[in-house]
Amino acid sequence: MSHTENKLSIFALGGVNEIGKNMYVIQYADDIVVVDCGSKFPDESLLGIDLIIPDITYLLENSHKIRAMIVTHGHEDHIGGIPYVLKQCRMPIYATRLTIGLIEVKLKEAGLLGSVELKQITSDSRVELGTMSATFFKTNHSIPDCLGVAFHTPEGTVVHTGDFKFDLTPANDQYPDIHRMSDIGKAGVLALLSESTNAERPGFTPSERVVGEHIEEAFSKARQKVIISTFASNVNRLQQVIDAAMATERKLVLLGRSMINVVKIAGELGYLQIPDGMLAELDEVKHLAPERLAILCTGSQGEPLSALSRLASSIHRQVKILPGDTVILSATPIPGNERNVARIVDNLYRLGAKVIYGSGSVTGMHVSGHASQEELKLMLTLMKPKYFIPIHGEYRMLYQHGSLAESVGVDPSNIILIGNGDVVDIYKQQAKKTRKVPAGNTFVDGWGIGDVGNIVLRDRKHLSEDGILVIVVTLSRTEGAIISGPDIITRGFVYVRESEALLEKAGQLVTQTINQIQAENINQWSAIKVRVKDVLGRFLYESTGRKPVILPIIMEI
Repeated sequence: MSHTENKLSIFALGGVNEIGKNMYVIQYADDIVVVDCGSKFPDESLLGIDLIIPDITYLLENSHKIRAMIVTHGHEDHIGGIPYVLKQCRMPIYATRLTIGLIEVKLKEAGLLGSVELKQITSDSRVELGTMSATFFKTNHSIPDCLGVAFHTPEGTVVHTGDFKFDLTPANDQYPDIHRMSDIGKAGVLALLSESTNAERPGFTPSERVVGEHIEEAFSKARQKVIISTFASNVNRLQQVIDAAMATERKLVLLGRSMINVVKIAGELGYLQIPDGMLAELDEVKHLAPERLAILCTGSQGEPLSALSRLASSIHRQVKILPGDTVILSATPIPGNERNVARIVDNLYRLGAKVIYGSGSVTGMHVSGHASQEELKLMLTLMKPKYFIPIHGEYRMLYQHGSLAESVGVDPSNIILIGNGDVVDIYKQQAKKTRKVPAGNTFVDGWGIGDVGNIVLRDRKHLSEDGILVIVVTLSRTEGAIISGPDIITRGFVYVRESEALLEKAGQLVTQTINQIQAENINQWSAIKVRVKDVLGRFLYESTGRKPVILPIIMEI
């Protein structure tokens, strides 16, 4: 296949072999469309990193070909990277009303609001994208206004499902448009990209409506205040909490910046129905009777700085958890967050709270927003794709989804498992995984995007494990002799008062080394620093078994 020939290319810059930072690319000839632009949170090994977003090297190199970004829904793993990517690469964004509202908050914080073209779409929209066009279909998920996308290209139709489940009794009455999906399938689908999060779960995902009943029951049984934590972006769940507070005549207080932002936007746009006078300000908490108070907060994943974490640690200035309070975690821990959640639950029990937590199927306080196996098979059956590319999940989930596709009649040779950066090229209806584009993680630290790489992270890890030792020496510019020092400063290496003999010997070794270097007529500072680091590093490792970061500072007078 020649690269000069017009072909259809499909690949992920994030979102396969991982959970989070979803970003997919559909390209025909010189027209590129980006689907979603998410972020994910770092694990404990990424010291100081605030956020991880996709590597957009390919998009930067081909920015003149980008026609648009289409955003399927408003969850962080689909919109969290938008402000960081748009600082480097501008493109118009198409999304539904609520999704645009959530994106606008991010753009405002980044100082980009007004400089980015935001275009509102519905399930009935049609968007022209150069040689391609896009139409849409309603799906349902744990946030309103979710869409799947059908890309109509000269090669054929490519469908991206977005995140979905088939909830036939949705809490917000936004039903999946099964008829539209069936019509797309009847017209012919060349390739289907479908999410795989729950590909290992048999059966159907329960309806969101079930959760509302359990929340209201817990509110009515609580004798004191209720604290409930969930994902701020789970707008359907927020409405259920509001309804339960109304039914039990409780005032509702919001804790956590993201929770306050989402409730404000969703309320203004009409996606949340909040009775007048229900929301109370934080400073009113001390004046409200506990049995008339509910607190809706962030922190269901055990995030260390979240509202729930601060409540569990008794460090929140205005709200205290007291014996007899009820705390509900209306979410299931994302893999990797279990330890943080367990620590918070332990602390809550120590404070005397009644805690309702654990798997949603056990407590009834949470259901997944993602399709289980029977629903994934239903989507495959409706779409009848020639080629199937599972996305949005770790490798075992993609593999399992591939097996489900085979079970409903997709040709096994047409099931293509990809990693981030693997390109599926389709030419004359024939698909092959042919090449790779750059893909990986870009780290966001403070205001820096991508300026913290593996070397910086290695140094941070080194510092966190063995500490730092700084040697300050002042030399005579004319004679090269030591005028003062060496002075040794350590942090995180040894306790100075108990290691005076070690540090004194280290100082003597530095003096000997510098004198020896001068006897050899070596005057370059870089050479002196390297020799001092090598000699001192060997001595410290032999003496302590540790390898601190050694930082020689040499001054001339």
